[in-house]
Amino acid sequence: MRRSIAGVSRLRQIGGRVTLKVPVWESGEAHLAIDDEFRTDPESAIPELVRLALEVASHAYAPYSGFRVGSALLLSNGEIVTGTNVENVSYGLTLCAERSALVQAVARFGPEIRVVAAAVVNRNDSPSPPCGACRQVLAEFTEPDAPVSFPAGRSGMVAAIVLPFHHLLPFGFDLKLK
Repeated sequence: MRRSIAGVSRLRQIGGRVTLKVPVWESGEAHLAIDDEFRTDPESAIPELVRLALEVASHAYAPYSGFRVGSALLLSNGEIVTGTNVENVSYGLTLCAERSALVQAVARFGPEIRVVAAAVVNRNDSPSPPCGACRQVLAEFTEPDAPVSFPAGRSGMVAAIVLPFHHLLPFGFDLKLK
């Protein structure tokens, strides 16, 4: 079965890095045909994850910044969970989209669940890689080679970068418990 996800086209793939260009979303959707095989090939899930993350970003609670972010995670059990940012007047208490999705994953499937692919998007046509706090929290649940997609630019087209998670947090805090 093929699914339609509008306007994502692969431009370049070099050494595990993939650059995508995503047109400005006129109807709130993108188009690209992908196979249901993404459960066995996590990178092929990125277009679907981007679509779902864009959809959930419209539910963001961002009255202070207006920065609406969505995240979609493909889990090791084949399920996809989404999350959006929820701001608070005290910015430090704001919950980012990535952590929102991860909390849902753990609540639904337990602490043994793993993230095998992820997409982060925003509806503000701005670069937005996961913040440091999200990278560190994701590190406890994300496979090192899991592909992660996030917006890297703008100007009529939002360029997205897809790279392995371990490139996002190469020296994350790690406490080996005995």
